[in-house]
Amino acid sequence: MDSQQTVDQILKDHVPEELLKKVNKVIYGAEIEEIELPPMDKDLQCELKGYKLPRAKPEEMRAPRIVRVGIIQHGLVLPISDPIKAQRDEIHRKLVRYIEHAAASGVNIVCMQELWTMPMIFCTREKYPWTEFAENALTGPTTELMTKLAVKHGIVIVSAILERDEKNCDIIWNTTVVINADGRVLGKQRKNHIPRNGDFNESTYYMEGNLGHPVFNTTYGKIGVVTCYGRHHPLNWLVYGLNGAEIVFNPSAIVAEQFETLWHVEARCAAISNSYFTCAINRVGTEVYPREFTSGDGKPPHRELGEFFGSSYVTAPNGVRTPSLNRSGDGLLIAELDLNLCRQVKDSWNFPMTRRLDLYSKRLVEAAEPDFEPQIVN
Repeated sequence: MDSQQTVDQILKDHVPEELLKKVNKVIYGAEIEEIELPPMDKDLQCELKGYKLPRAKPEEMRAPRIVRVGIIQHGLVLPISDPIKAQRDEIHRKLVRYIEHAAASGVNIVCMQELWTMPMIFCTREKYPWTEFAENALTGPTTELMTKLAVKHGIVIVSAILERDEKNCDIIWNTTVVINADGRVLGKQRKNHIPRNGDFNESTYYMEGNLGHPVFNTTYGKIGVVTCYGRHHPLNWLVYGLNGAEIVFNPSAIVAEQFETLWHVEARCAAISNSYFTCAINRVGTEVYPREFTSGDGKPPHRELGEFFGSSYVTAPNGVRTPSLNRSGDGLLIAELDLNLCRQVKDSWNFPMTRRLDLYSKRLVEAAEPDFEPQIVN
């Protein structure tokens, strides 16, 4: 059995056909219809998958709101020891072709993985040359390139980069830029929760974001961004729902050893709890650094952060999800959504009506105080 196969593929290969439909219904929540898509160019080593998530019920007062999202997972192009600009430029060249194909496939919103223009260098704790990947979120080369693509194809692009805040002391942030279909930068979101475990030494480079939970009212729907580690925090997802998000993207860069068992449930649970669509995107490959580094996990010095395992997927507010992309290679997953489903699920399941924010807000305020005492009855 190939260790690089996804669970989806293992089941498809080994479960008898007469049982597979039943298994898939339990795993995915419904039978998922595939979308026929134009084939990728033969020289592109990129998996292409398309799925149509179940539509909302027909309504008399609203037309269907059909949106196609494209999520892209990928590995590096050049070795990490190559010049910084060359590394970024080659990733740009590759991803432009993926985005172009997504647009040709009718995609309206495209999102890449966390820090898609660079390696995940934060495990090394070295500042140079890695901080040279940071760029201005509004005028940097990546945003300029993505803006041109957004205008050319009339698509929304969600682009997670390393930001250099040149107006504020050159501070670095983990930032996602949202570019509307008309080329306007609607704004940005900075990563709200920063990991401090194992080799994830991100706070050496940047700290928690200061922009709250903005929801961007794009041409095709209201979207939010939960960056990577923030998916472990239910309140982070919740506030995007309170702010009216219809789709929340989770650009990530996580390794199999610590997080693969959590990956397939967290974004799915968030979609169910908050009655919106979620798109979980993870990078692929094992990135090897020029010098050894150590961390607090007790391992001997090493040069790898671990295996990024891809497996990107999309979930609807009723919990129905697509199969995942592969674990080890580049991939473009296209999902067709009906945004009317968000309100219909709220009406049917009554989660917003019954969530009791008044009950929890008081206790949360108390828990944030230094003299907090748990409510324990002996």
